[in-house]
Amino acid sequence: MRKITTFIALAVISFTSIGCDRFLDIQPEGKVIPTTVDDYRKVLTSAYSKYPSHRALTALRTDEVNIDENTSDFISYREIAMWKDSNTDQATTEFPWVSFYSVVFYLNQIINEGSKTVAESPEKQQILAEAYALRAYTYFDMVNLYAKPYNSATASTDRGIPITLDIDLEQVLKPSTVQEVYSQVHADMAKAEGLMVEQKQATGINYRFSKAALLALEARTALYEGEWNKALSYSEQALAIKGDISNLNTVNTAPNHYASPESILALDNAFNSSVQNLSFASAELLSKYNSTTDKRFGLYFEKSGNKYKVIKGGSSDFRVSFRTSELYFIKSEALVKLNKPDEAKQELLKVLKNRYTPDGYVSVQNQVAPMNTAEFMNFILDERFREFAAEGQRWFDLRRANQKKITHTVNGQEYILQQNDVRYTIEYPMSAKKNNPNL
Repeated sequence: MRKITTFIALAVISFTSIGCDRFLDIQPEGKVIPTTVDDYRKVLTSAYSKYPSHRALTALRTDEVNIDENTSDFISYREIAMWKDSNTDQATTEFPWVSFYSVVFYLNQIINEGSKTVAESPEKQQILAEAYALRAYTYFDMVNLYAKPYNSATASTDRGIPITLDIDLEQVLKPSTVQEVYSQVHADMAKAEGLMVEQKQATGINYRFSKAALLALEARTALYEGEWNKALSYSEQALAIKGDISNLNTVNTAPNHYASPESILALDNAFNSSVQNLSFASAELLSKYNSTTDKRFGLYFEKSGNKYKVIKGGSSDFRVSFRTSELYFIKSEALVKLNKPDEAKQELLKVLKNRYTPDGYVSVQNQVAPMNTAEFMNFILDERFREFAAEGQRWFDLRRANQKKITHTVNGQEYILQQNDVRYTIEYPMSAKKNNPNL
């Protein structure tokens, strides 16, 4: 087992060995609640370890991959590729719901109880900061899975997802609006910012939030909200802490590897082995690369017969939530929106210089130089497609950008996600609706 996964697993085993149920049952019947910094660190490690692999599932809805019908897991995932969210087969894998709220439950206990029961110390501050940051990240992910993309004109009436800040297992949750969820995300990020001690985390424990990771989350949140000045500011602040870019001309490690110098937060298993085994890269994705000059092509894909498998995932080594390249992309996009195209081009070229061969980079420079604002914005989106392939970013980029038409062929039948299709918002899972009539 690899280093980062081993660290989480050992912490969870240690946590379990002293009685996991004692920490999950809140006090009554003589149960014990955590009281020390070490106790709460174990609870927090459990929250990290339970974070669901939802980003891998979103890849099956995008134009990045096609599903392989000759795999044993095909029956479990085919309806995701068909964008069938209602009246699904019992064998169909659901998008996570309970697992998200399980993570939230751990975090609420840390925030509500840990703040009162643990003596003040930098360690306590850091644990609380991470708990607030991870709760913000959880709600941000959920609202972008199960609600419409953020629109300032409609967010106050668009249905979001339920918010719970308590540790009451009996409460019946009702959906909040998109605006209320984003407001909670901002409130939690503000709390985390005031408490955060660690500027960045060491390799191996970089699944934990840090100041750099929190700023990256704030930058992404601002991007999704269309708050361009904030997106620019937060990305610059994060890059001031960690601005390394992997030069793929000299490094053979994919930039989404947990040990990459680009790694800021290595939490999400964004393209897990199940999804990797039953999919192959789409012709549309492959066509976006210059296989000769783009160094990403050989790191991201491997030929298998007459198709290409995505190889930048499928292992616990490939954990990525935030990395420095994304911050340059956010910064570039924000500068475009702020009508500063020349600066925007300079920022993106800092990444691309490390992605193409020297000759390929010269060609890209020449291609970018004459672009007007609209052309360069499209170029940014195409580069995001290439850069973050199979990292769980594409579905969200499609939602916030153009909600394009996508066609999948499954079992010889064509299925179409129309432009601006309502299915660009995933329905609440059937099991969740069955268990809660308020959803």
